[in-house]
Amino acid sequence: MNPDLAANPRLSQWIGFAADGRIEIRAGKVELGQGMATTLLQVAADELDVAPETIRLCLGATDAGPDQGITSGSNSTQVGAMALRQVCAEVRQLFVVAAARRLSVDPAQVRVGAGRFGIDERGSSFDYHELADQVDLDRPARGDAVPKTAAARRFAATGIARPDLRRKLFGAGFIHDLVWPGMLHARVVRPPSHSARLDAFDAAAVRALPGRVHLIVDGRFIAVAAGREEQAVAAAAAARKATRWSESTDLVEAREDQAWLRELPHESSVIDASGPEVDPAAPSTRVQADYSKPFLAHASIGPACALAAWDRDDDGRERLRVATHSQGSFTLRIELARFFGLEPARVVVRHADGAGCYGHNGADDAALDAAIVARATGTPVRLQWSREDEFAWAPFGSAMSVRIDAGLDAQGRIAHWNQQTWSHGHGQRPGTHAGISGIAATLVQAAHPAPVSRDVPRAAGFGGQRNAVPGYAMASRRIDYHRVDAPTLRSSSLRALGAYANVFAIESCMDELARMAGVDPLSFRLAHIDDPRASAVLMEAARVSRWRDPKAAPRRDGALRGRGLGFARYKGSAAWCAVVVEIEVTDRIVLDRIWAVVDAGEVVHRDGLVNQVEGGVLQAASWTLKEAVHWDRTRITTRCWDGYPILGFDELPRALSVHLIEASDLPPLGAGECAAGPTAGAIANALHDAIGIRLRDLPLTPDRLRRAVEAG
Repeated sequence: MNPDLAANPRLSQWIGFAADGRIEIRAGKVELGQGMATTLLQVAADELDVAPETIRLCLGATDAGPDQGITSGSNSTQVGAMALRQVCAEVRQLFVVAAARRLSVDPAQVRVGAGRFGIDERGSSFDYHELADQVDLDRPARGDAVPKTAAARRFAATGIARPDLRRKLFGAGFIHDLVWPGMLHARVVRPPSHSARLDAFDAAAVRALPGRVHLIVDGRFIAVAAGREEQAVAAAAAARKATRWSESTDLVEAREDQAWLRELPHESSVIDASGPEVDPAAPSTRVQADYSKPFLAHASIGPACALAAWDRDDDGRERLRVATHSQGSFTLRIELARFFGLEPARVVVRHADGAGCYGHNGADDAALDAAIVARATGTPVRLQWSREDEFAWAPFGSAMSVRIDAGLDAQGRIAHWNQQTWSHGHGQRPGTHAGISGIAATLVQAAHPAPVSRDVPRAAGFGGQRNAVPGYAMASRRIDYHRVDAPTLRSSSLRALGAYANVFAIESCMDELARMAGVDPLSFRLAHIDDPRASAVLMEAARVSRWRDPKAAPRRDGALRGRGLGFARYKGSAAWCAVVVEIEVTDRIVLDRIWAVVDAGEVVHRDGLVNQVEGGVLQAASWTLKEAVHWDRTRITTRCWDGYPILGFDELPRALSVHLIEASDLPPLGAGECAAGPTAGAIANALHDAIGIRLRDLPLTPDRLRRAVEAG
């Protein structure tokens, strides 16, 4: 049985029939801009055989739907939507049986069309609401109902308009637009660095401000709340001036190649070992190289925001209500209940759309902040982070270092591959470990220690070891993972987790080996693949990009043109993705054309999948060319857009095309994160193709490019 359905077996957790005639579909997976709401709407409409507009979605509400964990890991369609498909298929079958009883016929004679159950068009028929009182949904799913065939599905094949876009485009579509009666606007005043000590605070200066300003001081946690947004902003500025802090130089010294990771205490494990051991001193044509990526920020355009309110039930016991754009309403509920000493049932967390994040950004922290301030003021609170909060306090994707020693035999095939990856953990999400991850918990007087970012076992495809095992056949390989436990910058989940750095390193090394073997990089990869679906993706990428054709002439005077390829199967179990990039190199790397080919099995929401791959390619291109978090021995120095440039509209490729190898008879596979690593590898390989210089440390900035050219 589908794991989400096994964890939430009661049918009424997923579906209900409202008095206004709408069908209520409930799910724990949430909309993050990836089109999940549309996918779920299509799945439900197809299986129930109703029009999408008759369905009302309720996503990520702890008091009204199933607990499907965190919306992450490209599992929302592969697991989450397929659980809903199974539920709806079983519910439809139960209503067929109920209709057969009303019509006094065999269930096999009942036909379903446009949400009505009957024998033929001329006879009596009933809709879901007319039969609802005869069907008991407060029962566990059997899991044996057969969903419709691909040919019988109407909406998955044709697609529907996204239901969330109109309100997002024309106003009031995001959590920042929510207004609760009587709410205050709040801001938190952060220390200048994570370990800074509060020496003095002139509270009187803040309380003397005009208007009704609430001031909350609890240890190092300082917050203000006011009736208007601009009053809260002014009060926060005044409070910042009224504080005096002492800072320490306890951060590790930064280095561009992230080699410092290898020098810190770490826990080592063997991820994979196969084939005979190879004497590392044995002569061979080999690559011995280090690759790296820096800490990366979520850099969501919209800062984190949350609303919180407290009240009491008839017994006088406290209850907490929170609106959040967290990726995990249920896990956040666990953390909030634990922090405030409440039973989880006394905390209601509801998802509201926010800026996209693809990982653990500041949304959960903002929710804890809002709950603390709302409790202190006794008033509903809307709390928003600043841009500086986002850069200095939200979790980052961990820096990583990858060392590869790989060699070829006399026939030009990979004889041995020894790979080591160093990384902090990629999992510090709330409610998923024994501690409390919210940053406010480390600042209050009764402070909780900051938890160590962990990784779950590789069987779940998680953490710094994600995609560390190359998807290529080789005579001997050993993959070691070194999880760095010594704290540096706060790290947690960011899109693709360790796959981005691991695939970048693997695909760069594959390109280096291909050139040493004197073989075209595409042919070299195909020669080391025994998976027909992987080969098909690579061959299709070669076809659409015209890989075998000579390179086009540069479009810019004095530019050098390069073409590169990157490939991986995300997590080794999700979608296959190949990316071909054409660039021109002047004083910087200019993206020209990009092709991405993806095999994600059945495509449920085609437009959504294409958008996901396009977004993944562009985000990875921005990481690869521009993004890096900077710090000194005292604090994070990246605190605004000037210090953290991202890919601009004028830097987008001239053409970006996504090609899907659709297989409606195969299960859908997670695809939202599949393009990250292949894009990085393709850009780095295109750079080498253009100028003959290999850059192995990300990002590939103009300054690094200049220094490499001068040195090489």
